[in-house]
Formats: sequence, structure tokens, C-alpha cells
Amino acid sequence: MITFSCKNITEEELTRCSFNLNKTEYNVLLFLLKNYKLHTILHISKSMKLERTTIQKAVKGLVEKELVDKIQKNLPKGGYILLYRVKYKEEIKSKIKKLAHKWYKDFQETINKL
Repeated sequence: MITFSCKNITEEELTRCSFNLNKTEYNVLLFLLKNYKLHTILHISKSMKLERTTIQKAVKGLVEKELVDKIQKNLPKGGYILLYRVKYKEEIKSKIKKLAHKWYKDFQETINKL
């Protein structure tokens, strides 16, 4: 937990705020971070006990925010399945650090204008 002025900021709040994640996206991201391998939407859905469409929407958001990779696996008899895996934890941490640094710079500029 981080203390900023008069407010404590949890890891969840920091991560959600950094990437503009809703609660489901955050929980799916955590699941993928803890289970670093390729997953189908159905597997994530069953593991998290959430509706498939809820997971699809959350994963789509995570892919768009470049936190999760989408990999297409072609099947031998035709067709394909989509698999998802979180990007490397260090890459996500690096993105949060860059955002925090930008916030700090913006904060400093605001103070300097006072």
C-alpha cells in the first residue's frame, strides 16, 4: 500500500488507475499473472466461475490495453482457437513506473505554477 497525502492507495487501485481497468479486467489480469500460460476464454471463464461473455469483454479490453497477448493457434483439420497470455510481469511493472513518473512530472509542473 502507498500513502499519498491523506489517502492510502492499494495495489489494486494503483494498477486499475494506471491502465483504466474495471474490476473484472483487473481480476482477469491477476488470474493471468498467477497462471502464466496460454488460456482459452472458456478455461478462464470456468476457472474464475464467470460467464464466458464477461471474460471475453474483459480480455478484449486487456488486449486493447496491451497487457495481454492474443495468439491464434491453427488446428490441423482447419479452423483455429484463440489463446491468451498476460505479458511479462516486468513489462507491466515498467509501464506502471513510466505512468507514475509522468504523474510525478505533471504534479511538479502544477506545483510550480502556484
